Amino acid sequence: MAEILVLVDHVDGEVKKVTLELLTLANRLGEAAAVWVGPGYEGAKDKLGEYGAGKVYLAADEELTSYVVAPKAALLAQLVNEKSPAAVLVAATGEGKEVAGRLAVKLGSGVLTDVVDVAEGFVAEHSIFGGAIISHARVKNGTPIIAVRPNSVAPEASAATPAEETVTVTLSDADKGARITERVVEEKGERPDLTEAAIVVSGGRGVGGAENFKIIEGLADSLGAAVGASRAATDAGWYPHSFQVGQTGKTVSPQLYVAVGISGAIQHRAGMQTSKTIVAINKDAEAPIFELVDFGVVGDLFQVAPQLTEEINKRK
Repeated sequence: MAEILVLVDHVDGEVKKVTLELLTLANRLGEAAAVWVGPGYEGAKDKLGEYGAGKVYLAADEELTSYVVAPKAALLAQLVNEKSPAAVLVAATGEGKEVAGRLAVKLGSGVLTDVVDVAEGFVAEHSIFGGAIISHARVKNGTPIIAVRPNSVAPEASAATPAEETVTVTLSDADKGARITERVVEEKGERPDLTEAAIVVSGGRGVGGAENFKIIEGLADSLGAAVGASRAATDAGWYPHSFQVGQTGKTVSPQLYVAVGISGAIQHRAGMQTSKTIVAINKDAEAPIFELVDFGVVGDLFQVAPQLTEEINKRK
């Protein structure tokens, strides 16, 4: 089967969930070959093997992570020219999409971004206009470069023992044009990361104010969930924009999504509609969110959410 390159998204050796999704997708289409850039591989190789990386191209030179984006594109271009893979998969994050664009220019290949699935023949599926339309596209020229939206594919373990190949790349002056001068570690609380959480509880305009988000946080903590917010809530300053779920925020696809006081505008639905089970609490029985849910509660969130939190805590 043809080899498919997967650019590993990691932080200090901790592999991001989206990489496991990409490995799963790659193994459906061919043979997954992970491309590791920078230090920290020793602590991550077992995870890559667990999710089916049959091969790892290891570029551990710390210099490659000292510059912004360009070295990764240069490394991938070199590997494509040397190994002739069937496709290259990257995460459709801000950095991943820039890598994809740079790589496409270097190779003269087509690039597809914000893909939610890939079928045989590398036909990519897109969910557009807030999920109202599904479109399909395929690269006509060169090696397909596909940026896959996080949380689009359920990661599936498929144990393998990766063969490791050390690779080096010579960076041009252009590749060194933007140097990283400082890294700041974002402080994390005890809640899981929003984009990787199995359960998400989000609050919207119906919460009524920043002080009331403690109700959302209490429910989330009882479930071991991440906290999200609608655009209306973040624009009002009730919760930080980094927690916004929606078309202009983050896309989530947890096992359980609880929407509290969220009307269900198409902007918000675009960011959470692929969740496996959706529960909504809203006092407006005609709210659009109820068209999407598996379970809906028509009621005052200030009564329902605290009672739900209390009942969950009783059952622990």
